[in-house]
Amino acid sequence: PAWIKEREEVEEDLGVSMAEGLTSEEVEVRQAKYGFNELAKEPPTPWWKLVAEQFDDTLVKILLLSAGVSFVLAYFEDSEEEGLRAYIEPFVILLILVLNAAVGVWQESNAEAALEALKELQGETARVKRDGKLITDLPSRELVPGDVVELHVGDKVPADIRICELKTATVRAEQSSLTGESVAVQKT
Repeated sequence: PAWIKEREEVEEDLGVSMAEGLTSEEVEVRQAKYGFNELAKEPPTPWWKLVAEQFDDTLVKILLLSAGVSFVLAYFEDSEEEGLRAYIEPFVILLILVLNAAVGVWQESNAEAALEALKELQGETARVKRDGKLITDLPSRELVPGDVVELHVGDKVPADIRICELKTATVRAEQSSLTGESVAVQKT
């Protein structure tokens, strides 16, 4: 991985110069090869499919089978004293399975919403060296592997990058969206 290599090794592996950045031709080649710097957009899963997925589990299938057997046994029960009480056990099993499915769908929906929120956190523009010039407002979706990105105080990191040079004594990162920490974290 790039984070354990020396700066010169990273430059060589990615075919880039920190001073010049990538050439326009190389950017086009990498854009064609890697595509845009953005998370893939998938259509949301329909709710009925989320519910069906909750019942596609071995343990849930076993519980459904046991509820079915309990219903059959309750139906053919000879005792008239039992009446509707014989159906309580299979009803409770089914109720638990329905509640489990509802919680599962709720968790899946929250996970999808969290992923969408992460997509929104991505920086919109970046400062990048290309052809020896600093481009100050390149849309971050147009970044490619090997781009030399310059960060300033308050910037959102526009991509998965490897820091090669610091012009400061300290680096602090606000990563609450990833870790839940409420304050910026000192990085070493």
